Amino acid sequence: MTVYGYARVSTDGQTLAAQDAALRTAGCAKTYSETASGAKTDRAALRKVISRLADGDTLVVTRLDRLARSTRDLLNILDEIAKRGAGFKSLADTWADTTTAHGRLMLTILGGLAEFERELIRARTGEGRTRAKAAGVHMGRPSKLTPHQQREAIARRDAGEALTDIARTFGVSHTTIGRLTAAPS
Repeated sequence: MTVYGYARVSTDGQTLAAQDAALRTAGCAKTYSETASGAKTDRAALRKVISRLADGDTLVVTRLDRLARSTRDLLNILDEIAKRGAGFKSLADTWADTTTAHGRLMLTILGGLAEFERELIRARTGEGRTRAKAAGVHMGRPSKLTPHQQREAIARRDAGEALTDIARTFGVSHTTIGRLTAAPS
């Protein structure tokens, strides 16, 4: 059961020394450090330390904002850590400690709130799409062919002309011609 540390600064002008010292004091056997924006999703050192986690290990950070930029990002990272059977601790945010029952409860509540928020967004988006469709707004990509071109292509197709020849005329794929219906939009 190894305790790993993760330290991150956003810019080259910042120093990792304070985080490294705090993580060593917390008992971290090895610390992974990097200079990268928290907004970046591709953080090599974070990926590396998570890949090294095994059952019973713990990942420690000095503060949550060193690990994740948003609640969703935090929950995704914590899920990866949990899938490896490891725990997580934040030194400054004592409630964020999956090695204790209280910490797991707090993070479960946080996860539930994030899931509730996603459901609300999904519901609002669905309602907005329904209203837009009722108002006659076309959803999806615009048609590659004008209504006149669609009628011409359908007539040529019905006359037995090859789909690839018709498609070449209009600069579209043969599947576009094959999908056309008798009542073009």
